[in-house]
Amino acid sequence: MHGLINRSIECFIRDTYGQAIWVEIATEAGLEDTGFEAMLHYDDGDTYAMLDALAALQNKPREAVLEDLGTYLVAHPTTRAIRRLLRFGGDTFADFLLSLDDLPERARLAVPELEFPALELEERGGGSYRLHLRTAHPDFVSMFCGALRALADDYGALVLMDSAQGPGGGSIDMQLADLSFTEGNAFSLGTGGDDSPGGTPA
Repeated sequence: MHGLINRSIECFIRDTYGQAIWVEIATEAGLEDTGFEAMLHYDDGDTYAMLDALAALQNKPREAVLEDLGTYLVAHPTTRAIRRLLRFGGDTFADFLLSLDDLPERARLAVPELEFPALELEERGGGSYRLHLRTAHPDFVSMFCGALRALADDYGALVLMDSAQGPGGGSIDMQLADLSFTEGNAFSLGTGGDDSPGGTPA
């Protein structure tokens, strides 16, 4: 697993539950509590040991923990760069969905070694979409679903979602109920404004 993924999980645990819980999770998973280097590679077992230790501590299934991680990656102030990368996809959530085919390439420009899922968006009519994800780690479909839920909220859209996993990946069904359900959070294409969630562009 790319170290950026493990580092993101580590930061999610620290930022959400605190340093003491991170130390407990690392100990339970048989890992060093000094953390991960973002640009190294680690055994996949380390990643799943962290996730399963957190799932056991929170009494949640692994899929729920991964969905929480996806929400964190979009919505938390310390992950503003990820939100910004995603919001460049369009002015509305529907525009963003139509840009998803380009997202793996944009991610590789930022981190060339990262194995990003292959994405294929299927338009099904009436505001209904199915996103197909091809990945060697189907569990992470839940993380992507959490990120999409958070991003829909960021755009102010009301979107109903359901995810499914299978060999080689999975899918996320989305029904766009209302693209202007709330005002949404501010976002500026320029670099000078505050485009954090809830911020106001300069």
